[in-house]
Amino acid sequence: MVEIPNERPKSLKDFYALMAASRTVRHAAVDAIMSGRPIPEVTVPALHNLLDALESIPENGGKRTLWLDEDRTIDLEMDYEINETRKDLFYLEEGEGTFLDLLGDLHPDFDETVERGRELLRGLDFNCLITDRDGTINNYCARYLTSIQSIYNAVFVSRFAMNKTQRPVILTSAPLDGLVRISVNPENKMYYAASKGRECLDLEGRIRRLPISKNKQLAINELNKRLEVLVSLPEYEKFSLIGSGLQFKFGQSTVARQDIAKSIPEVESEQFLRVIEQIVDEVDPEKVNFRIEDTGLDVEIILTIETSGDGLKDFDKGDGVKYLNSELGLDMFRGPHLICGDTNSDVPMLEAALEETPDSRAIYVTKNADLAKRVSGLTDNALIVPEPDMLVAILGTL
Repeated sequence: MVEIPNERPKSLKDFYALMAASRTVRHAAVDAIMSGRPIPEVTVPALHNLLDALESIPENGGKRTLWLDEDRTIDLEMDYEINETRKDLFYLEEGEGTFLDLLGDLHPDFDETVERGRELLRGLDFNCLITDRDGTINNYCARYLTSIQSIYNAVFVSRFAMNKTQRPVILTSAPLDGLVRISVNPENKMYYAASKGRECLDLEGRIRRLPISKNKQLAINELNKRLEVLVSLPEYEKFSLIGSGLQFKFGQSTVARQDIAKSIPEVESEQFLRVIEQIVDEVDPEKVNFRIEDTGLDVEIILTIETSGDGLKDFDKGDGVKYLNSELGLDMFRGPHLICGDTNSDVPMLEAALEETPDSRAIYVTKNADLAKRVSGLTDNALIVPEPDMLVAILGTL
């Protein structure tokens, strides 16, 4: 069992190592809770040490300062890492009932919203749960690889997945290895689908991948080389250290140009976007291999796929759902299903599910009125909630 010393991380490398160690501690605790065993004795002391270590990092204008190398420092927002550790400690020390009261204190209209969700799902056993991760069933973090899933979150989500769902799928845009490294759910209890569904870790521990043609693979290999060189340059290195950083996925590459803390001046962020677009144009001058999707935080560069009669399109999460349905034998013609997301890129998941059967429910996490209208327009069995903790509480208390 990994123990976490009460030592202040001084460098960015120290910080990443500290959060990786917390993943091991949390995973063991979740495994014990879900198996009905006492959590390891080191869990609570380790999390207290983690919290002390994070809070001891010098603060500068609401951000924490770490050494990037011998000559340079970097200021990072660590709200997610600190707040989720605090909540985990409260959950373990005070119990689940009191913890839910805490969430009610943190989020206005928490109890009423959770009850509406429970009413939408009450009495149903689901064939498929298909859900996005970040911003949906996990609170947003300023960096992907330190967004280690919290213990309470894993218990609530896994409880629903194991007790109320035959085929639970977490479907994200992230790369598969990254998704697995930040998750602490029990092993082999849910499908981890990544790269918008192009790759998946199944319940037997096998990796399934949608084949990519040789020409397209060569194109994305060249693109990735160019992007790697780009973020190695001193003026662009910072973009590999914020938000999603630089991620090479299966059939897709992601480069952060901003994070949720708005760490990069907007002019500089926009200029970096133009540089990326120029690289894509140089690698794919005829625009047959890639489509660019800019979220404002991340630049997603996605391999195109052939469509029947409509030419080329970028691979979206709806295509991912269709591939997973076929590859994994999800039998999505048979409902009910629960589809969860938080952005417009998650809507194709719901559309794909509804194509298979109208017996589908949707809970989307958003404060965006246009997205809420779009989701509600697809099905009457939809609920919009403003916070991931609300959705997680709905799932965990059914």
